[in-house]
Amino acid sequence: MATWDYIQKHVIVGNAGCGKSSLLVRLTDHTFLAQTDPTIGVEFGSKLITLPNGKVVKTHAWDTAGQESFRSITRSYYRGAEGALLCFDVTHRSSWTAIPTWLEDLRQYCEENAVITLCGNKVDLCEDGDNDKRQVSKEEAEEYAEREGLQYIETSAKSGLNVEDAFAATATLIHERIESNKLKSSNTRKGGVSFPSVNNLAQQTGDKVSGCC
Repeated sequence: MATWDYIQKHVIVGNAGCGKSSLLVRLTDHTFLAQTDPTIGVEFGSKLITLPNGKVVKTHAWDTAGQESFRSITRSYYRGAEGALLCFDVTHRSSWTAIPTWLEDLRQYCEENAVITLCGNKVDLCEDGDNDKRQVSKEEAEEYAEREGLQYIETSAKSGLNVEDAFAATATLIHERIESNKLKSSNTRKGGVSFPSVNNLAQQTGDKVSGCC
């Protein structure tokens, strides 16, 4: 018997180096990788999340490469996604200025009315007082999120701060939109989900694609 009631597909997007892979590893393995290689194509992980109503969601999370050279390939993984973590590094302004481009892609390729959570990562680097490295203020990110109709959560893959909460908040709002018919999911209850094959991606790129569960 399945230990979950629903499946959801989430994608994790943003510039290379903003900590997307570390967020996925923190979610699935509860660990922090100080050094990570750039993602080649996509990486996959899954997590059971309990909704406020007691139902359990099996979240399929796809961490996508941030390099422009993979953009046309990784966009194929947005299809069927009901949710996304749109990530930037709060200590690197360039990752923030790229957010509108990533958001445009998500709105074009994900499910209509997909839940997008804006995620300001690496806040652990902003805890040094006078040595504050923050380049994007919480207020600026919150104002942008409000204008665009997004949730905003600040996270740290290193400490684990709000990582599970970011995915849980996304999963909860997805479920609420599906139940109210504001979001039509192409995924199915208790299985039957068809996502792109990592093997197919490897054949397209000529590279090995990682996966975890």
